[in-house]
Amino acid sequence: MYGKKVKLRILFISLLLVSVALSIYLILKSLEENVVYFLSPTEIRNLVEIENKKIRVGGMVKNNSIIIDSENVNFIITDFKNEINVNYSGPVPNLFEEGKGVVAEGFLKDQSFLIAEKILAKHDENYMPPEVAESLKDK
Repeated sequence: MYGKKVKLRILFISLLLVSVALSIYLILKSLEENVVYFLSPTEIRNLVEIENKKIRVGGMVKNNSIIIDSENVNFIITDFKNEINVNYSGPVPNLFEEGKGVVAEGFLKDQSFLIAEKILAKHDENYMPPEVAESLKDK
């Protein structure tokens, strides 16, 4: 029925589609293992089971909650409905302060306590590095 050329084209297109589908599957599977999900304190409170894997918690740093001692920084992340206590040891970002957005990455001890390995300070779309702001003032 079909000629040799048509059969080769069908085989080539079939192999191409299978290889593209397999590539996409492998890429998505590898990303799934490396993605760290972002949750709010309310979503963490609603978790049924605390898994022992890395998690990101985002929200606002509660006013008057930052306590800095010689080795650790303790603070509270809130989404204005629920709160989660965070313990972090290490340098904090320059934009980290009370009333500002923050994302803490680490491991949950329970639904109200996170031991953070990394803190990421969030800024709004109007943020400008201090050096750039000073250079614009001079002009």
